[in-house]
Amino acid sequence: MLPDMRVAALVSGGVDSSVALARLVEEGHEVHAFYLKVWLEDELASLAQCPWEEDLRFVKAVTERLGVPLTVVPLQQAYRERVVAYLLDELERGGTPSPDLFCNARIKFGAFADFVDAEAGTRRFERLATGHYAVRREGPEGTELHRAPDPVKDQSYFLSRLTGAQLDRCLFPVGGLMKAEVRRLAAQFGLATSDRPDSQGICFLGNVRYRDFVRAHLGVRRGPVVDEAGGERIGTHQGHWLHTIGQRRGLGLSGGPWYVVGKDPAANRVVVRRGGGTPRTRFALGARHWIGAPLRDGGSGLRLSFKVRHGPDLIPGRLRPPGPGSAAWELELDRPDPGVAPGQFAVFYRGTHCLGSARIAGGKSG
Repeated sequence: MLPDMRVAALVSGGVDSSVALARLVEEGHEVHAFYLKVWLEDELASLAQCPWEEDLRFVKAVTERLGVPLTVVPLQQAYRERVVAYLLDELERGGTPSPDLFCNARIKFGAFADFVDAEAGTRRFERLATGHYAVRREGPEGTELHRAPDPVKDQSYFLSRLTGAQLDRCLFPVGGLMKAEVRRLAAQFGLATSDRPDSQGICFLGNVRYRDFVRAHLGVRRGPVVDEAGGERIGTHQGHWLHTIGQRRGLGLSGGPWYVVGKDPAANRVVVRRGGGTPRTRFALGARHWIGAPLRDGGSGLRLSFKVRHGPDLIPGRLRPPGPGSAAWELELDRPDPGVAPGQFAVFYRGTHCLGSARIAGGKSG
């Protein structure tokens, strides 16, 4: 890391970003803290109390403790246009959205980066720092994104839509630490967030239930729940967008367990199966996104490891080039997964190196 850089640090009111900020100050950088206000209070005020006020109290306690200036940046409009619109569109077409990937690429390292550059004038911030658990390394062909040592907290999955230029500017001051060490440092620095529980769920929802948010935007549209085995209607749902592939709870069906194994958005049908989903190893992919230079496949595909959801589990497999009559690449996993849904993202790894990602378009037989 270059000495005495000018760093724009994103703080959320949680322990990770607080310790990241403290470490930057300790290292002697010129640091300015920023809190992103993305809470859609006009739309969600009727659903729950706005949580950003409590978050901001913790942020102010931490920045005052460290003597760091703080700016609150309102980015609600950008969030609606770049993240919420994507989420609702993905739900309407029957997919399972991954909003956190786009929050990072389009907001934290997108709209926010544009904001600080416009405000900074000639005194540009050289780095943008966050509390993500991920590791940034200089590789032979440029900056690389790597998994964090803490396999449970690793957030490289959520950073897999960054561009190489965005990654060049990133700093992850706690990315190489285990969570327990971050908690210890927070106490050592005397930070108000040292004992604050980790936040869960989608960042802009706060305490609002995800189903309530979706229902408020997409409404209720009753339709049939259909047994895949016989094709008969065995229940009624409130809108296919309220269900996802692999779902077991909340179906209101007896004689189960029942699992959601398919959706037909055009007919507003939800298809279920008793006992579990179909384990699949092959999936069609949308356009591949590479953080750095694209890997060459040599005609037979790429042998890599993959995450098909956030978590510690890496599955070996292969990216296969399009076959005859197809323009889509395929993901072939070495072991089947019954819960992968269209709209989720497959993230590519070579060792600890996170290479990029692609949207899963659907499962394939075979």
